[in-house]
Amino acid sequence: MPMKRLRQVLATVCFTFVTLLFLDFTGTIQHWFGWLARVQFLPALLAFNAGVIAFLIVLTLVFGRVYCSVICPLGVFQDIAARFGRRGKKLPYTFSRPKNVLRYGVLAAFVIIAVAFHAAAWLDPYAIYGRAANSLAQPLWMWGNNLLAYFAERMDSYAFYPVEVWMKSLAVFCVSFVMIAAVALLAWRNGRTYCNTVCPVGTVLGFLSRYSLFRITIDTSKCNGCTLCARNCKASCIDAKSHQVDGSRCVACFNCLDKCTRGAIGYRFAYGKKAVGDAAASGEAGKEKMAAGGRRSFLAGAAVMLASAASAQVAKKVEPIKMDGGLADIVDKKEPVRSTPITPPGSQSARNMHANCTACQLCVSVCPNEVLRPSHKLETFMQPYMSYERGYCRPECTECADVCPAGAILKISRADKSSIQIGHAVWVKDRCIPLTDGQECGNCARHCPTGAILMVPSVPGDPKSLKIPAVNTERCIGCGACENLCPARPLSAIYVEGHEVHRTI
Repeated sequence: MPMKRLRQVLATVCFTFVTLLFLDFTGTIQHWFGWLARVQFLPALLAFNAGVIAFLIVLTLVFGRVYCSVICPLGVFQDIAARFGRRGKKLPYTFSRPKNVLRYGVLAAFVIIAVAFHAAAWLDPYAIYGRAANSLAQPLWMWGNNLLAYFAERMDSYAFYPVEVWMKSLAVFCVSFVMIAAVALLAWRNGRTYCNTVCPVGTVLGFLSRYSLFRITIDTSKCNGCTLCARNCKASCIDAKSHQVDGSRCVACFNCLDKCTRGAIGYRFAYGKKAVGDAAASGEAGKEKMAAGGRRSFLAGAAVMLASAASAQVAKKVEPIKMDGGLADIVDKKEPVRSTPITPPGSQSARNMHANCTACQLCVSVCPNEVLRPSHKLETFMQPYMSYERGYCRPECTECADVCPAGAILKISRADKSSIQIGHAVWVKDRCIPLTDGQECGNCARHCPTGAILMVPSVPGDPKSLKIPAVNTERCIGCGACENLCPARPLSAIYVEGHEVHRTI
């Protein structure tokens, strides 16, 4: 199999299944291909996943920027956009000199911002693509999968949402659209511009790839200066006049290999005697042997990559989330004002969540009860937080912890989750139905999974008086069942206040 075709097959597989991770409502894709999110560079770095980081560094030092052309979903997305853009119009690419000041300046700014403000999400290629898949592709996927049922359910649910809910959703949608559209436009016009001038991951891997063992090299004895290779290089890194290939920008797409009619350009061992200049002496047989060896090396490396990443993940058993039957959705609730935002069990603290989250939206995509949603606050913009107007955090669900690739939400068991206190319930007397309407209720106590809420007489010493909830904050885990199922509206008579640091009870 030619190397370009092999790269295309592997890239298609990775891109397809990474995309499906954000569209998967059954858990099947997560079960088999969840590891693809964990082998993304920045999430692995934030999660301190030394094995994955070491593997990606070694992969780059051996084969070049294979990560950018095969594993990174935004990289493959750029290839798709470029195919329908410049190449679709038959316009050739041209060599451009590396913009090192811009590249390393953006990288330095990214590092400073990430360390000082924990804002690592904005330029991470995986997070940019993930936000687009969640905000743009998931609704289309769901509508297409079950158009009438999904449309009817969503319209019924969202019809009564307050205007601010629509505005927050619209803001997230617009930001996601603008960022992915900007990357697509750059790729449509000039190929891998984002990869080689803006992307911090691309800059880091580009620094390593200039020393890779296998690289694209030009045999000057065979080159006739036709520039076919340079005109088909979407990374604009081939200088046909000087017969040089900028290894820091080459993404190992292999588009140039099958364009050269003289066999002057090839993917070869860069430190061999016959890598540059004297390949003619080896004859055609030597050339074929070297090319075959390169193909075998690339195929072996790709196989090792997939096998290593897959074996590092522990397969999880997919079980359906149990949903309440017979309960009508309360769709017109408003989000209460909380002093402290609620972060998911496993995130340990709001600080850890803020520091490690790339806002890729994978946890938002898989949350079965729509408890997780992107933040609209500037300091945590698009990072997930919890709110209970649409559902509550069920004790048996660990989906967000299972899929998080960046260490923002650590893996936990169901037993662990039931003992993690992410917040505590607060009762608001002025909204409680027994006191405002004179009606029996007790919804919050009936649905509390930890028994942290008891109904007590509203008049002390009078057992016949209407009962009101009493919250035991030491037993409450902050799951939000009471807030979600409270019939008071527009604000619940009982709501959850988040904890800055989670604790085990």
